[in-house]
Amino acid sequence: MSNILEDTQFIMKKYKIRANKSLGQNFLINQNVVDKIVESSNISKEDLVIEIGPGLGTLTKELLEKAGKVICIELDKKMVKILLDRFSLYDNFEIIHEDVLKVRLNKIIKEEKEKNGFKIAKIVANLPYYITTPIIMKLLEDRLDLESITVMVQKEVADRLIAIPGEKETGAITYSVYYYATSEGILEVPNDSFIPEPEVNSKVIKLTIRKEPPVEVKSRGVMFKIIKSAFMQRRKTLLNALTNTKVFMSKEEGLSILKDLNLDENVRAENLSLDDFAEITNKILVDEEKKDV
Repeated sequence: MSNILEDTQFIMKKYKIRANKSLGQNFLINQNVVDKIVESSNISKEDLVIEIGPGLGTLTKELLEKAGKVICIELDKKMVKILLDRFSLYDNFEIIHEDVLKVRLNKIIKEEKEKNGFKIAKIVANLPYYITTPIIMKLLEDRLDLESITVMVQKEVADRLIAIPGEKETGAITYSVYYYATSEGILEVPNDSFIPEPEVNSKVIKLTIRKEPPVEVKSRGVMFKIIKSAFMQRRKTLLNALTNTKVFMSKEEGLSILKDLNLDENVRAENLSLDDFAEITNKILVDEEKKDV
């Protein structure tokens, strides 16, 4: 019986393939990791699965056995040819040769649910590390009709994505992920699980999309702009960062808002909860409304 490493080496040799560094390609050769990704995705025949960046199809092969349908989105035309050769006999396989950031996923999911009766859509992927954050943000901000996103990403990024706002690893993206989804770390993946070996370790994480956001805020867009402004100068206090980026029109205004919300004037962005940022947003917007009256 062949194993993943032998299969991968055979395919690379047959198609004269080398991993494309500019596309962030590293081919997974660890069966335990593949099994864990599939298991934690909790896939059934009632599910539509969208796989981003399937590469040689190592994960695709397992997904096709479990899912009702797998739609692969692959940018590299060499990989598209390999995937078509490997899986064209599967009646639940489809491939889209496109940059995932340009694909209208909401349209695809809606059509598949209506046409084929899928109850649930899930994203499962070993994401290209160089565009992990834009992909994750697109999947969340487009408010796709998804149940979950199970992905392998660079460990350092994974830790920031799944941190609780206010914890040590917190970054601006932490708050976005927390707003849209609950999250969990599934498995740390050493770099020798790939060929060629990346310079970093990886981590499988699962984001389960929330039915309702965890905070009430007058404007989601304004809140995320404020969070972004706060983290653009994360070494500064929140007061200075938001004054410098004109979120607070003056230091005096900022001090007044922080005082009203019982926040310390020396607090830093990463010490705040999502509730804190929602309250700051609501306070600013209410104050602006009062000025306009």
